[in-house]
Amino acid sequence: MRTLTALMALLLLAGCGDSDVQEVRTWMKQVDAQTRVKVPPLAEPKTFIPFAYVHKDELDPFNPNKLLAELARQAASGGASGLHPDTQRRKELLETYPLDTIKMVGTIESQGVLYAVLQVDRALHHVVVGQHLGQNYGRVTRIDDDSVSLKEIVQDATGDWVERLSRLELQENKETAK
Repeated sequence: MRTLTALMALLLLAGCGDSDVQEVRTWMKQVDAQTRVKVPPLAEPKTFIPFAYVHKDELDPFNPNKLLAELARQAASGGASGLHPDTQRRKELLETYPLDTIKMVGTIESQGVLYAVLQVDRALHHVVVGQHLGQNYGRVTRIDDDSVSLKEIVQDATGDWVERLSRLELQENKETAK
C-alpha cells in the first residue's frame, strides 16, 4: 500500500512538470521581439500670447469692484424691481424652519376655512392662506387637498429681490398606503 501511495505521488509530481510553460515563454519572447509599437509624435505646444490691457484709465472688466459699484448703484436706486421682504414684521413660528423640513400631512376644514396640517419634526401645525412659512419669506397663497402653494421672496445673483413659487406636496403615510 505504501508503494502504491508513493508511486501515485511521483506521478502527480511528474504531471506538474515545466513542459508547457517553457513553450509559452518561448512564444511570448518571439512575439515581443517581433512587435513594434508605433506612437505618433506629439504636436508642438502652442505658444500663449498674453493680452495686455492698455486702457489704464478705464475700469478693468474683470475687476470685482465693477460688480460692487453696480450693486451699490442699484441699492441706492431701490433695486431694479422695487420688491423686498417686510423685515419689520414679527416672524411666525414656521419661518424658523427651512421649507424642505416642513411636510404637509393633510387638511382640515372648519367653519368653511380650509387649514393645511403641516409637520415639523414631530409637531403638527395648521396654517391658512396668508400665513408665512420657510426661511425665504414664504407666504401661503393657496391650500388644496394635496398641496400648499406659496410665494417666496429671494435674492437673485445681482442682489435684486424676486418672487419664487414653491409647493409643499401631501406626504402619504406608508401605513395608509398599504
